[in-house]
Amino acid sequence: MAQSHSNHPRRTLLLTGASRGIGHATVIRFSSAGWRVITCSRHPFPEECPWDAGPEDHIQVDLADHQDTERAIKEIRSRLTDGLLHALVNNAAISPKAPGGARMGTIETDVDTWTHVFNVNFFAPITLARGLIEELKAAKGSVVNVTSIAGSRVHPFAGAAYATSKAALAALTREMAFDFGRHGVRVNAIAPGEIDTAILSPGTEEQIVPHIPLGRLGTPDEVARVIYALTAETSSYVNGAEIHINGGQHV
Repeated sequence: MAQSHSNHPRRTLLLTGASRGIGHATVIRFSSAGWRVITCSRHPFPEECPWDAGPEDHIQVDLADHQDTERAIKEIRSRLTDGLLHALVNNAAISPKAPGGARMGTIETDVDTWTHVFNVNFFAPITLARGLIEELKAAKGSVVNVTSIAGSRVHPFAGAAYATSKAALAALTREMAFDFGRHGVRVNAIAPGEIDTAILSPGTEEQIVPHIPLGRLGTPDEVARVIYALTAETSSYVNGAEIHINGGQHV
């Protein structure tokens, strides 16, 4: 069996939303520590990506489609030949905008948009975790759900469907910590604030950064490091937590 840098049997991460920003930084963080990283995305694996193991460990799936997600779970289980999944990071999320990039509030958001957002941001994480619970139990693994600062306050850019789906995911994290914890599987969440990625809304620097105590945007690697810590032995008694990664913006 392949070995990690610490001479333990190689551990495996399943990561959704791996193609950019926080997800991409998470791939780099875990793979550099010797983990096998299985990625899920609605897009095929990009040929220009320098990550060698990517094409063999990438699964194309539409997380908005429950049947396709169930299909992907079967494929993932078939690839876990040792029956072990050490970490599941539910990072994939969508945040639709109105024309011109405007925020979509509760009045403007139609039911189809609400449903689409919740399918990806809320239902896919619990579907994946339930579908892979035996592999998580066997590895005494952990789940990290990526919520958002927008889940706890009205945000100037994040829409209502996105914000409420992240609030629901935070509540789901508590429920999962209670249920999965009895099986030796820890479930925690991280709630990023304003992270410097390609999907950052215009105006963030002017409207939000002045109100962040640290006075700057976060980097994707700063988020990835906390995700990694939550899957590591140093967090072995952390269960049901939601970690703020926002430079103090939440205070």
